[in-house]
Amino acid sequence: MNRIVLLLALLVAGLLGTFAMPATSGATYVAASSATAAVRAAADWTAPTATLADPGSPLKGTVTLTASASDGESGIASVTFEGLPAGGSWSTLCTDTTAPYSCSWNTTAVADGSWALRSRATDGSGLVSTWSTVSVVVANNLLVVLDNPGDTLRGTVPLSAHVYNAGLLSLTLRIDYSAAGADNWRTACSGVGTALSCSWATTAVTSQDYDLRAVAVVGVTTYTSAVWTDVTVDNVAPTVTMTDPGTPLRGTVTLAATASDSGSGLTSVTFQYAVSGSSTWTTACVAGDTATCRWTSTAVADGTYSFRAVAADLAGNTATSAAISSRVVDNTVTSVSVEDPGSYLTGTVTVAATASSTGGIVNVRIQRSPAGTGTWTDLCTDTTAPYSCSWDTTAVADGLYDLRAVALDGRAATTISALVTGRRVDNSPFRALDVQSVNGGATAGKIDAGDQLLLTYGGTLQTTSISAGWTGGSLAVQLRARDGNLLGLGNTGDTLDVLRSGTVLPLGSVNMKQEYVKTSKTETFNATLTATATTVNGAPATVVTVTVGTVASGTGARGGNPSSMVWTPSATATSTTGHACAITPVTETGAIDRDF
Repeated sequence: MNRIVLLLALLVAGLLGTFAMPATSGATYVAASSATAAVRAAADWTAPTATLADPGSPLKGTVTLTASASDGESGIASVTFEGLPAGGSWSTLCTDTTAPYSCSWNTTAVADGSWALRSRATDGSGLVSTWSTVSVVVANNLLVVLDNPGDTLRGTVPLSAHVYNAGLLSLTLRIDYSAAGADNWRTACSGVGTALSCSWATTAVTSQDYDLRAVAVVGVTTYTSAVWTDVTVDNVAPTVTMTDPGTPLRGTVTLAATASDSGSGLTSVTFQYAVSGSSTWTTACVAGDTATCRWTSTAVADGTYSFRAVAADLAGNTATSAAISSRVVDNTVTSVSVEDPGSYLTGTVTVAATASSTGGIVNVRIQRSPAGTGTWTDLCTDTTAPYSCSWDTTAVADGLYDLRAVALDGRAATTISALVTGRRVDNSPFRALDVQSVNGGATAGKIDAGDQLLLTYGGTLQTTSISAGWTGGSLAVQLRARDGNLLGLGNTGDTLDVLRSGTVLPLGSVNMKQEYVKTSKTETFNATLTATATTVNGAPATVVTVTVGTVASGTGARGGNPSSMVWTPSATATSTTGHACAITPVTETGAIDRDF
């Protein structure tokens, strides 16, 4: 009887081991040059959480840093506290293994100035939390601090500075500026006392990059703050000229302009229309610095209109083009257009068309052709708006295709749309799934040490296709951030790529879609590269993580606006089954946010 009970227990345990596996694991991935990969399961699946308490500011003498941490599975093993001085690198202050977690920090042993502090918890299985970071000022001696003036300035801006530990000393305090790197200082404003708030009229200086500092004078002794470098002053409006959209305008039309900005960079171009003879302008559509967008002219009544473009830069300067007048919107005749389904097509996609006619639409045929051949094949014929087809792209060879729509109206006349050309069908089984960033540095929204870039492949990556001999473990690389103007991508085309020994690795490139690098600047960071195996929706996947370290060369990192990054992978990357990676770009999933 006992033997039967034991056998039943073993059977139940085996079934639980078979069916109780979670969908996604935190397993560690170790790749070899062969197609075989080893997976080591973690003791639990959920990372701990940690929160660093703000110790206040300024800090003086020995202070106690505290953090709270929790883990619902294997418990907290330790909490690590680290510090980062301005312009320096992270160092460990202490590690505590017993709650409540705390650290005594002797601030007299470090340099006065701005510091970032952070804590991170490790649980009993070795999983670690994200960093919890706060910013403080250490002031054990007389210290002058200039508050952050911002990356981009325009018009009259507020500046402020403080002096700590001045006691009863009588002092004057001023804020100076100099052309970036010139060390030729002039005074923006000054006052008496340990605090100074003033307004700086940047219109009185040349629009360019500046260095700013605060200076306190006590008798014949001068104390100077840390310098804020490469602060952009931009009071120069962009230039913009609208392209004639033509006449008459029917259906969905392209509005375009030529726009540029030599200072902080373009952020948007807004296209507007007004009924002829009216001064009331209405937004038709808003474009990025590519300065083109699609406008559905059927949204307005037929008639005569004027059009113009308004360009805006990062500093808030705007410019308005000359108006293009007497352009007729006429949708009383048959019009048809095929909507662009995207540059890269995979699996079953929807191809849609719009059509209208005073004689009524009988049907719309949507067609495809190998690019440039003019050999047209019907995808479908739709008799009811909205007109669309489901196209199974796996039924055709990978390659470039042109698309068009043909409308048949009630007068038995056919109208052919303009072509959507060169859309790539790519059904490779190995492809990019997602791109994300993690803030682990001192400044949220700005690339700095501790931040991470995560590239997720749908499949098992052959790590040696990225770098010879790489097994997925920690690999020293460099992360290069470049302003989009250097690559002809415009001000919102700032990119990231990964190098090793000066050679770009075949991980593709990431377009951050916002101003994360100053105009015409390049900054390279020391970094580490790792690869880990996971599962996504029950299928194998690989996450390549780039962890940012110290600055290797250059300057220019700035805080960017919320955006969704776009990763364009390289076909040189392959899976362990030998499939080349699809070059279809992938857009960052989740809510739009500030990266890094």
